[in-house]
Amino acid sequence: MTSHRSTAASEERLRKYRPDIQGLRAVAIMMVVAMHCGIVDIHGGVDVSFVLSGFLIGGQLLAEIDKTGKVSLSKFWARRFRRLGPAMAVTIIATAIAAWVFGSPLRFDTYMKDGLSSALSIMNWRLVETGTDYFANDGSQSPYQHFWSLGIEEQFYLVVPVALVVTVWLSRKMFRNRALVGLFLTAVIGSSFYLGYTLTSVNQPLAYFATHTRIWELTTGVFLALVARSLSRLNAGLAAVVSWLGLATTLVTALLISDKTPLPGYAVAGPVLGAAMIIAGGCAAPRLGVERLLDNPLFNFVGNVSYGWYLLHWPLLILWPYIADRDITYSDRFRVASASFILAVAMHYVVERRFRNNVDLVLRPWKGILLGGTTTATAAGATALAIFLPLNLDTVASTTTVASGYSNQASVEDAALQTRLTAAGQSSLQKSPDDHASKSCIDSTTDKEFDLADACVLGDAKGKQTMVLMGDSHAWQWSDAFDKIGQELHTRIVIVSKGGCSPQVYDITNPELNREYTECTSWRNSAFAALDKIKPDIIVISDRARREATRAGAEALFAALKNNSAQLVYMTDTPEPGQNIPDCLATHTNDLSACNRKRSEALEFPKFRTMEQQVAAKHGAYIIDTVPLFCAQDVCPAVIGDQVVFTDDSHITSGYAKTLIPYLKPTLKKVLAG
Repeated sequence: MTSHRSTAASEERLRKYRPDIQGLRAVAIMMVVAMHCGIVDIHGGVDVSFVLSGFLIGGQLLAEIDKTGKVSLSKFWARRFRRLGPAMAVTIIATAIAAWVFGSPLRFDTYMKDGLSSALSIMNWRLVETGTDYFANDGSQSPYQHFWSLGIEEQFYLVVPVALVVTVWLSRKMFRNRALVGLFLTAVIGSSFYLGYTLTSVNQPLAYFATHTRIWELTTGVFLALVARSLSRLNAGLAAVVSWLGLATTLVTALLISDKTPLPGYAVAGPVLGAAMIIAGGCAAPRLGVERLLDNPLFNFVGNVSYGWYLLHWPLLILWPYIADRDITYSDRFRVASASFILAVAMHYVVERRFRNNVDLVLRPWKGILLGGTTTATAAGATALAIFLPLNLDTVASTTTVASGYSNQASVEDAALQTRLTAAGQSSLQKSPDDHASKSCIDSTTDKEFDLADACVLGDAKGKQTMVLMGDSHAWQWSDAFDKIGQELHTRIVIVSKGGCSPQVYDITNPELNREYTECTSWRNSAFAALDKIKPDIIVISDRARREATRAGAEALFAALKNNSAQLVYMTDTPEPGQNIPDCLATHTNDLSACNRKRSEALEFPKFRTMEQQVAAKHGAYIIDTVPLFCAQDVCPAVIGDQVVFTDDSHITSGYAKTLIPYLKPTLKKVLAG
């Protein structure tokens, strides 16, 4: 009886409703929306939500285990389906409809595959597979991308009930207490955090999206639930101080994280620790704790609609440029945040409350599980079927007409006046997202050494002369054209390229790695050494214009090549279109001017471009000026002839590059002839 009274007394200390947690839920979603919409650069909202979810779910499960010695998996999953399933299905299907009506037809297939992954709660692993940069600002984001965190939570919900039942049982058998449970949770937290930290610099998408690198955040919440009874006995003054320090830690560390901070790395530990301190201090219900701030009608209401706000804000943000038919402005970001909040309120009252208040779905678990299965199957089935829909384009593409491209400067000038996409142009458009260089002869971000593969010796492999095409992806984009030129000139073409890595010798910060691109430095040195072994007759250099470029770096490049007897050719960089051109064209088939860019804007960093040409000419390199091939007067058209010029927001299509062979070939032939 003594043990029972002690347990009961301890449980009385634990409140069933925590106003501070409801308020913290509101803070977390406001952090997420503010960061995603670009209103405030504050990170960590999702990490705070992970801790909250772990604490709430862990508390429910541990209480049930203490009461019955087991967990009713059917009731647990019925509760999860009742809370999460209906709103998730509505969002997935509504987003699919909006993407069909407003979005780029060329992305619809990819979006629907993302929607299917979201419905099946595996979106995080799809993003790992595709190597997605969550914070990229290049138009590549999916309206379903934010489902990665919900996927992790759903995967957590599948495992945690069983894991807790087993560890509690073992702990009672071995120690007659919860010591083993605490050790197990500590081991999960430590190992998962270590994996996330170490993988961040090696494979950032895996570190960011993987379940095993994020599970420590949810497990931190479960650990707090495990020790909640002990925390409830904290001195009220100490508990208050801990809770206020927790809020300060959450906000300060969240604001210190920038777009250059490697994530998740160690940085997410700040918001997680802060959230844990708020929860821990609140267990003692101190009268002067942070609950005095967090417990208010506004935060309570925002906390209630937080799930719907999270679901809806991201799709609206990604599709907004298509809906408004303009680049998103700062005021648009507030419009997205406000509109998605209003939609979330409607979702809460129309969808969420209807199912959350249906107790029968838990009392009869099979009904809740059936609800989950039905909503999942509906969302998954809708997106799976949508994958097979035809392209939602205004005109029917020609399957027989071959798209023309560059013929002379007049063709570029004419393109600047073109307003409607022809049938042949639409054929080019449909192919354009995949119309990049066909040879995979570009080293990845993580490669530290250049290693020439036989498959990357193009042109005439038996040719007596050798031409090297060297640079980053803006050199690689020409490889199909050079392959054809090499065949016609009976010359070996060797591709020496690495993504995001200029052959010019200066430090580069890689946005994927969020740090100095050290792999580029080591790769560049090994590439220079390889050139001495290849002994080319010509080295063609081309790379993307960057603000990091320096005259010293350009000089160092040519100094590194001076011992090589090869003739040097420098190709100026191609224009920057400023947006994803295939997406723009797909939504403006009757107004191509909307996708063109002014020459003054497209030729980014003009001072650096001029400097690079000057250094190249100083060292006796032939200069191939590519600008006239893309721009006329003050316009750089998105379509020239019937050929889409760009395959994305930076690189030219292989199809257009091949139409430039008649322009490039005479110069290269002349250089080969000496």
